[in-house]
Amino acid sequence: VQLVESGGGLVQAGGSLRLSCAPVEPMFGFFNMGWFRRAPGMEREFVSSISWNGDSTKFADFVKGRFTISRDKTKNTIAMEMNNLKPEDTAVYTCAADVYGVGEYTTWGQGTQVTVSS
Repeated sequence: VQLVESGGGLVQAGGSLRLSCAPVEPMFGFFNMGWFRRAPGMEREFVSSISWNGDSTKFADFVKGRFTISRDKTKNTIAMEMNNLKPEDTAVYTCAADVYGVGEYTTWGQGTQVTVSS
């Protein structure tokens, strides 16, 4: 299973972007999925996640109130709406899936660049 992200780009501080993540090929079953990011010179960090049925979401403190996450239950795709973006949100954003249901993200996308200018 492979994932592909889209929607990254360059935006001014205070602007918005919507990232999407979809499997390259149809996936059977539904999985917990999430978003991570890695800024230059930094470790990868958790951003948000959504449960397999969309009923539960989690967010890192630094995006609470600014980012939302949703999923299309029929297509196993997720999206993250990012509002009030800040320069410190600049990073490569990657989506991931817990395909085997073991509480670990085992499948990752290639990432999409988000750059926020001040």
